[in-house]
Amino acid sequence: MSVVSLLTLASLLLAASGQQPTFSRTSNRDGRCIYSFTVPSPVETSCSELGEAANAVRELQRERATQQREVESLGERVQVLERWMAGREEAGGHEARSDVRRLQVEKLDLLRRLERAERENARLRDGQCPGLRETPLESHQIARGGRQDVFNLSSRQRAQPSREASSWSFENTEYQELKSEIITEIPASKMIQRSESGTSITTQQSPGCGMLEWVGEPVTFQKADSIAGRYGVWMKDPEPVPPHSREHIWRINTVGTDVRRLYEYQDLDQFMKGYTSKVYMLPEPVESTGGTVYRGSLYYQKRRSRSLLRFEMKTETILVQKDLPHAGYRGAFPYSWGGYTDIDFAVDELGLWVTYSTNQAHGAIVISKLDPNTLEVEQTWTTAIRKRAVANSFIICGILYTLNSYSIQNAVINFAYNTNTNSSKALAIPFENRYRYNSMVDYNPAEKKILAWDNFNMVMYDIKLSKI
Repeated sequence: MSVVSLLTLASLLLAASGQQPTFSRTSNRDGRCIYSFTVPSPVETSCSELGEAANAVRELQRERATQQREVESLGERVQVLERWMAGREEAGGHEARSDVRRLQVEKLDLLRRLERAERENARLRDGQCPGLRETPLESHQIARGGRQDVFNLSSRQRAQPSREASSWSFENTEYQELKSEIITEIPASKMIQRSESGTSITTQQSPGCGMLEWVGEPVTFQKADSIAGRYGVWMKDPEPVPPHSREHIWRINTVGTDVRRLYEYQDLDQFMKGYTSKVYMLPEPVESTGGTVYRGSLYYQKRRSRSLLRFEMKTETILVQKDLPHAGYRGAFPYSWGGYTDIDFAVDELGLWVTYSTNQAHGAIVISKLDPNTLEVEQTWTTAIRKRAVANSFIICGILYTLNSYSIQNAVINFAYNTNTNSSKALAIPFENRYRYNSMVDYNPAEKKILAWDNFNMVMYDIKLSKI
């Protein structure tokens, strides 16, 4: 039976039921005919102001699509400028940095407008007329004066609705990072609980332990060659398990929505040349830059969760997965630079640690000592240092140190919290962010050095500890 016959039969049936259909015939871009008939929806009379709501939804959908294209364009321009700026001398990069910041502000404004449009769209769709569903403009029509269901019959199968154009969603890392740029940092000095008057911080009696006194200038060992390496984490195992040694290095580029690659390098020379000896595909994706390697396993946070994972490299399997009780995640309590850095692993002379925050702690830094085999929490300390007010942290000899800024070149290590004495102390130890975007800071107890990832660059710092 022909298409015309089918339409005629449908028309007769609908006319008999009291509904008046309308016919139309159009041609698509390929010159093929499209026959359509339209009937009033049975829910049309259920919404007194349906036509106005439908038109408003349609306009909002168009506005949202336009804004998403603008956001995508701005994002691409920001990335191009960032790559160009990274290759320039610092003295000549002021104008480029201004352009990047201006585009980031424009991007944030568009994202806010997009969010408002989506909320208004949902309000009109669900509040004024529950029967009205949001549909892609390419495959459906909303007629003036009331809702109408349109059925299209063509000689070609209907195209699938197009996907959202913009990758700059509120769930991606770039937005989280951008949001942190406009958050005013509250000085941790206003939040920190001071030690008892005259009480000094002491360390647990452990070989080689002491109080941090000095941090040297950063030495650069590798630079990422793509936008995916703007921030990440690189690690050395202080207590390796065969076949690995202390010479091995691991690296994860954490820019992306499904980060699973763990790169292994045989030694520092191969790392500097960029020659990987092995690439592991992690069974679960990585959330951020908080991972660490210890005793032959990679410890990291599972994406979009508060789950802690222990990935054994020898067997290439996840041996343990355990939720960290009450820990915030997915941007609840990140460091000031953002990046979903809610949960941060650390290793020192005393073992494995994790730094995070909870609603119960009202955003203050919480430190937990972990059993490296089972990931069970052995002991927990709650500080009075607001996590969002510091750029990063690391642990040496059971003492947590915090960094005041990730982007100021002449930053300082501003506070210390000693888990051995439950006391804290204000500091002013110079710390250089040479490339002005430090997204990872970790301590290696075997070499007594600090490793960091600073704006595409993997750097290392010498340190000096006071004698006990």
